[in-house]
Amino acid sequence: MTAPLFTLALGAGQHAHVVDTAEGAGQLQVSGLAPLAFHEEGGRLHLAALPEGFPAQALLALLGSRFARRKKLAHLVLETAASEAFAVEAARLGVIDHFIPLRPGTFELHASRASFWQHPLPWLTAPASGHTAPAWVFSGEKRHPRRPPLPAGEVYRRHLPGLNATFSLRTVDVDRDLQAFNKWMNLEQVAYFWEQTGSLEEHAQYLGEMLADRRVHPLIGCFDDEPFAYFELYWCKEDRIAPYYDAGDFDRGWHVVIGESKHQGAGKLKAWFNSLMHYMFLDDARTQRILGEPRIDHTRQIDFLKSQGFGHLKNIQFKHKRAALLLLEREFFEDRAL
Repeated sequence: MTAPLFTLALGAGQHAHVVDTAEGAGQLQVSGLAPLAFHEEGGRLHLAALPEGFPAQALLALLGSRFARRKKLAHLVLETAASEAFAVEAARLGVIDHFIPLRPGTFELHASRASFWQHPLPWLTAPASGHTAPAWVFSGEKRHPRRPPLPAGEVYRRHLPGLNATFSLRTVDVDRDLQAFNKWMNLEQVAYFWEQTGSLEEHAQYLGEMLADRRVHPLIGCFDDEPFAYFELYWCKEDRIAPYYDAGDFDRGWHVVIGESKHQGAGKLKAWFNSLMHYMFLDDARTQRILGEPRIDHTRQIDFLKSQGFGHLKNIQFKHKRAALLLLEREFFEDRAL
């Protein structure tokens, strides 16, 4: 028997994970329940009968064990004995897209790759911004949705089988992250684009201001819990970018500093980039567009963003820089294999 593949926290101390026992066969194990055997046959997964009280979201562990390791797998069919009430619940919880009754008490549960990657449970480790009800406020003359307070600690975690590594995001902690932030911002290649060199005291003040500004979410990116990058996510509606295009209420933008050179390879670049975009779309289902505004002479970043689906809207002139305005649509991102 091999080690667990995809582990999922269900809440209240309950977990679900998958263990492969043979080629195309394994067990779905949920805390407090007997293991459920499954096997692949004819392009579908046959799962043992689901017991009463089985949590529908536990199926995400089984879906994740397949979708996360098979990038060309676009659709998965589970066949299992279950109640219709369970099938309805699974669909309403976003675990499956739809179901088909095969015979009394047996169902086909259809799940798509795109829907699986849009479910927050396997990835978000803090409450999402999208939980907050919409209410409108003003920042100066800018009318925008009230933004929720920032969560402390880790907000996103994703295992990357191709790299045999885990990427995570956590909200900046000034005491914990100041030394690294100061080092990164004073690197020559970072200073040219960010223009944010300074002392520890100046950077402590800067991070404190970012944490106090609900327009912004400052984050530390990690590979296997080792910090390597600083990200600033921002809501476009109340940002300086808003006057340059028709900003939506939940459009989001981002800035990045890669501070540790050992994490700058192409494989890790695509891994953290896709994960960061994934987090922004998961954090609020109302976010339909992600914006980027790199300096016009940062051609390497511009070319990379275009290769990942960002469209070049136009060039814009800020007070401090001339920038390329780039946009990624949720629908395009969902169609890609994460």
